[in-house]
Amino acid sequence: MTQPPPPPPNQPPQQGGFGPPQPSQPPQTSPPAQTPPPPPAQQPQTPPAPQPPAPQPGYGYPQAPQPPQPPQGYGYPGQQPNPYAQPQAPYTQQPTAYGQPGYGYPGQPTMPMHPQAGQPGGGRKVNSSVVIIVSALVAVALIIGGGIWYAKSGGDDSGKKDTASSGGGTGGKDDKGGGTGGTSTGGKEKVPADTAAEQLFKVPLPKANDTVSTAGSWITDKVYAKSGIAQIVGYDPAKGTKLWTIKLPGPVCAATNHVTSDGRTAITFQPKTPAKGSSAGCSQIAAIDLDAGKKLWTKSVDSGDYPISFENVTVAQNTVAVGSTSGGAAFDIASGKVLWRPKSTDTCYDAGYGGGEKLVAVRKCGQYDNRQLHIQTIDPKSGKVISEYKMAEGIEYASVVSTDPLVVAADVGDSAGDGSGISDYFSIDNKTGKLRTRISAPGDSFGGRCDGITRVEYCKELVVGNDTLYVPTEEHDGTGQYSRTNEIVAFNLGTGKQTGQRADAGDGYTITPLRMDGGNLLAYKRPPYDKGGQIVSVAGGSFKETKLLENPATESVRDAETNMLPEYAEILYSQGHLYMSAIYADDKSGSSSSEEDLVVAFGTKN
Repeated sequence: MTQPPPPPPNQPPQQGGFGPPQPSQPPQTSPPAQTPPPPPAQQPQTPPAPQPPAPQPGYGYPQAPQPPQPPQGYGYPGQQPNPYAQPQAPYTQQPTAYGQPGYGYPGQPTMPMHPQAGQPGGGRKVNSSVVIIVSALVAVALIIGGGIWYAKSGGDDSGKKDTASSGGGTGGKDDKGGGTGGTSTGGKEKVPADTAAEQLFKVPLPKANDTVSTAGSWITDKVYAKSGIAQIVGYDPAKGTKLWTIKLPGPVCAATNHVTSDGRTAITFQPKTPAKGSSAGCSQIAAIDLDAGKKLWTKSVDSGDYPISFENVTVAQNTVAVGSTSGGAAFDIASGKVLWRPKSTDTCYDAGYGGGEKLVAVRKCGQYDNRQLHIQTIDPKSGKVISEYKMAEGIEYASVVSTDPLVVAADVGDSAGDGSGISDYFSIDNKTGKLRTRISAPGDSFGGRCDGITRVEYCKELVVGNDTLYVPTEEHDGTGQYSRTNEIVAFNLGTGKQTGQRADAGDGYTITPLRMDGGNLLAYKRPPYDKGGQIVSVAGGSFKETKLLENPATESVRDAETNMLPEYAEILYSQGHLYMSAIYADDKSGSSSSEEDLVVAFGTKN
């Protein structure tokens, strides 16, 4: 049975109030906790997921302590040690084009990948005849579920609302990049006459009697929608007034960021609100019409005596796909009709899927600690395997960063050392299944994170577009006293080499990639203690930055904004509107001296 990871805090650690840092208190840093890896076992259902690393000092706030861990509760059973937190192997930084080593510019060579690309199939068969769909809402105590989705994102291709081409950041709508190797094309996001934003509305964080998932947020031309406690609410994008509410019997477990061209998406949720400290399993799958504000259908998938709990859900074209160690299924998003089911064998199963314009499965074969992962591009309607790439044996987990172009992230040999789940990226040809290139991304130099343990399609702070991978560097000292900053760098997905382009955050700011907008990259700049955050557009060709929005610098607004850490919060930007939202509520919600928010929305005046 799978155990989802405990959620990170909604807000950063206390920073000692606003105002300039005190010279007598230099910033302190703490190395990530090092815990032993989980003991080997014979084919467990899913090893415990790592906890997210605590936010490091920065953003103009020295002496940031480690954030408190939230209590365990339904949706988050079994808080586990971090299996990724291994000692980091020494890394020799080489001189770079920027004149000095470090800060994410090691100039390392691309490492060769020795496994051969396999033939389509890989033991994967589609069984469309034996399908049992259980419509009743069943609570099974043996199922340990309650997964949580950390929003990621991208924009959509060909003017659709889907988010296929850029996986990893958080975002709204987008156009097809259209360029290769950094060639930019026009985006839809326009530069306003006045980039100064105002706070449009806030939604208070609901009170809960336990730790509850509020994962999932989406934006269309008509609505901004956000999960609450056992419900999804649609808001007017500018005014924040409620347009509709979809009540659910239990909390949302997982949500895909992908939205079809007609405003449909999918979630999984618990069949009831369980008792404190327990879980009812994430057995319910639903399609949501965001524009209409209604639940189209609810399904569950039976595996013998009980319904399967799903922490992986995605949408590819008009197909909803769910996968787990116990089985999976694919449904038509409009009708809920079963399209196909992957057939598990004694040694192989579809762990989960990445969606968007294409559908990609991560199929696991072999025994635990001797696994081989098959990365399969699949026809969404039939389940037929189009191409397959076999990763090296021993790589236990992989995450789908993007399906088109296909990019997969993995922590090879548990070498990342920082809990990010990423040591290498694999650029794969969708048509042939052959490896294009492998990109080494040491955790001490580059940011971004993925969780391939329980959620195949969870990656944060990473964006793919223009046949390029955009990655933030780790924070480093800025030019000001106690200031921190970072950059976004680009890797060509054909050669695996850095393009030499760099988007600087600016002193005191840290920059996070969100999604593509045509051939341009949208990014969020988290501010220093005395500024408001910004949204910028980075031209794909020149890497020139253009500011689209800047939040107010008043203390109350800064307080609300800085509670939403980019590492964990869901951040969406579209048409001059910025939405930042929390991914969980707990029994401490609303009990602190400062108000906590489920949603904070900002917008320019024109």
